[in-house]
Amino acid sequence: MFYTDNKLQFPVRVERPNPVFARALQQAIGGVEGEIRVMLQYLFQAWGSRGPKRYRDMLMNTGTEEIGHVEMLSTSVALNLEGAPLSFQEQVSKDPVAGAVLNGMNLRHILSAGMAATVEDANGVPFNGSHVYASGNIAADMYANVTAEATGRALAVRLHGMTDDPGMKEMLSFLIARDAMHQQQWLAVIEELGGMGKVLPIPNSFDQSQEQQRFSYAFFGHQTDRQVPQGRWTRGASYDGKGRFEPMVSQPLGTEPMLKPPPEGSGAQREQIAVQETPPAANDPSAAGAKPGMAR
Repeated sequence: MFYTDNKLQFPVRVERPNPVFARALQQAIGGVEGEIRVMLQYLFQAWGSRGPKRYRDMLMNTGTEEIGHVEMLSTSVALNLEGAPLSFQEQVSKDPVAGAVLNGMNLRHILSAGMAATVEDANGVPFNGSHVYASGNIAADMYANVTAEATGRALAVRLHGMTDDPGMKEMLSFLIARDAMHQQQWLAVIEELGGMGKVLPIPNSFDQSQEQQRFSYAFFGHQTDRQVPQGRWTRGASYDGKGRFEPMVSQPLGTEPMLKPPPEGSGAQREQIAVQETPPAANDPSAAGAKPGMAR
């Protein structure tokens, strides 16, 4: 069950309503970096959580907090729309060149929601649940959560710089602070699980002897006009302590794929159905994949 006392998590006030800024705030509601995304992400991770109960409880608490963030932002949109023009005639009478409507106001705020927030991003694209990541693997989910909070904080910082309204800056500074906390929170779970070295590779429950270990720590270089780029990812011990990074020029290990002609009745062209190419001869050097070479 969820409970509410009908009060906002943090004060929301708008001194100078701005319909265009209301549109920008929609990105923080229904954008890929927005609060609906993390709200659903944490709740679905919690509802499917298996293992130590404290992780489910933690996710439930934070997911519930994010519901409050959506409420704050939706209230902010509504307050920024107060006094918005309700017709082009009204707007043009105030400013014949440009104004809230002609300068980028989201008309759906009036036409579809009656001067309220909508479940969409700043371009009017409806929220898409495909951006909600809940894998059932606690380590994978924690890394996904860090990324979500990092991009969300970047968005909140940009919105903070777009407005000169003191109330909006105050509210956004609160959301920025919570994003900072949540980044640390999810990384703290990784540390509790044993740190980066222990949780990697994800899932660490799979026996690595069953993977092609020759390629487990190799960085593939695919640029034919230059050497493999050098960095921490091409030298030194891997983060899980089980291997060493190495650069490797990527080369084809397989042969060219040869698919059978489409069958009758498949809807293909007659010329496709009739064609039957002979696969390359076994002794053709171009058919065999060369072994990958080490980059110099």
